[in-house]
Amino acid sequence: MADSATVFHGTFVHSTKEEDMVIHSDMVIGVKRGKIIFIEHETSLPDLMSEYSVPRDNVRHLEKWQFLIPGLVDTHIHAPQYTFAGSNMDLQLYDWLNTYTYPTEAKFKDLTYAMDVYSKVVDRTLKNGTTTACYYATLHRDATNLLLQVIEKAGQRAYVGKVNMDCRTPSFYQETTEESLEETEKFVESTISKKNPLVTPIITPRSIGTSSEELRTSLGQLSQQYQLPVQTHVLETRGDLATFDHLHVWDKAGLLKHNTVLAHCVYMSEVQLDLLRQRGSGIAHCPNSNITLRSGFLDVRNVLAKGCKIGLATDVSGGYSSSMLDALRSASQVSKTIAIQREERGENYKMLSYKELFRLATLGGSEVMGLDETIGNFQVGKDFDAIVVDPLVENSPFDVFSTDTFSDIIQKFLFLGDDRNMIDVFVAGTRASGR
Repeated sequence: MADSATVFHGTFVHSTKEEDMVIHSDMVIGVKRGKIIFIEHETSLPDLMSEYSVPRDNVRHLEKWQFLIPGLVDTHIHAPQYTFAGSNMDLQLYDWLNTYTYPTEAKFKDLTYAMDVYSKVVDRTLKNGTTTACYYATLHRDATNLLLQVIEKAGQRAYVGKVNMDCRTPSFYQETTEESLEETEKFVESTISKKNPLVTPIITPRSIGTSSEELRTSLGQLSQQYQLPVQTHVLETRGDLATFDHLHVWDKAGLLKHNTVLAHCVYMSEVQLDLLRQRGSGIAHCPNSNITLRSGFLDVRNVLAKGCKIGLATDVSGGYSSSMLDALRSASQVSKTIAIQREERGENYKMLSYKELFRLATLGGSEVMGLDETIGNFQVGKDFDAIVVDPLVENSPFDVFSTDTFSDIIQKFLFLGDDRNMIDVFVAGTRASGR
């Protein structure tokens, strides 16, 4: 979008701090230099076009049943693992890591290979409506820089992390503490020097078990020095309960902050959730992965009741799909499974509604990443990260009937739709993907 404003006229659906889903019909949203400059009823359109000198060709009238939603936010995805997404689902976590993941990630020292994989995963996630992603790369700084370059060229918003591991991994895929810190700081400085507001380096100790105390402490200092977000894995399996007091370890290292993204958190205690809320850190809920690797079921209802931040994630390739709509559907199934288990014990359990799931995939994810002042919903002053949804597109995966309400169609899109229905994807006002 150039200097003149662009206007979208029609229906938009988003979440607010107060409501999980709000449907606004007959509205106009003005966008200039990537930011939302007004949101008004359609009756104001002539005056707004005059006030902001909007050319008639810059007004896009959405067709019947089309609507806008905020861009989807994937709070946890392993870019190099995209190579075997949809396969190698026969093992549980730690055997899976040693058998498939570490050997695959070690290949990324080959930059030709890395370019092929990273180009495809970024393209695929954007097609699936992921306007913001929290990526893990590998140990390799050069390949991580390559991922960042691919993201920049594609126009996606992302956190990108060079993975840190200095112990308890195969010798062919491990760094020394000194190498890990030196390479990470070089990556951080080179990324910051680009001054690209869409791409941020994120401090990425892979897990407690694969990072020494010295490395964790030093990374904590690095995150404070450069004021960077943090991501890691926490309490993914029941076996993790026997190792460390996970949150205390991260907190001691200075890595538990308002923009710390903690993946999984399936087995977190009430005390740990309290600490999480106090620090303002958030949970990346990875339901597909937690089922596929047989790790367990995260009780999202309890997390929400404790007042903690939580969003959704694909966790490719532990999760076999790179679609955030799949993450939403998997989260629904997990919630219903927990409801069945509780009801069998005579408990009254409220499963997650489609409106709550929609919020987790959009505004909830932005809160977890500390980006809710910039993205997550449609508000004046925020960046225009958005998807144009068309339920009537040719070869749509679902059908629309004369008796359907708008609420029906939104639900059908969330549970049956796919990238074919996402006819345009915008990041900061720029078209990043579309048909």
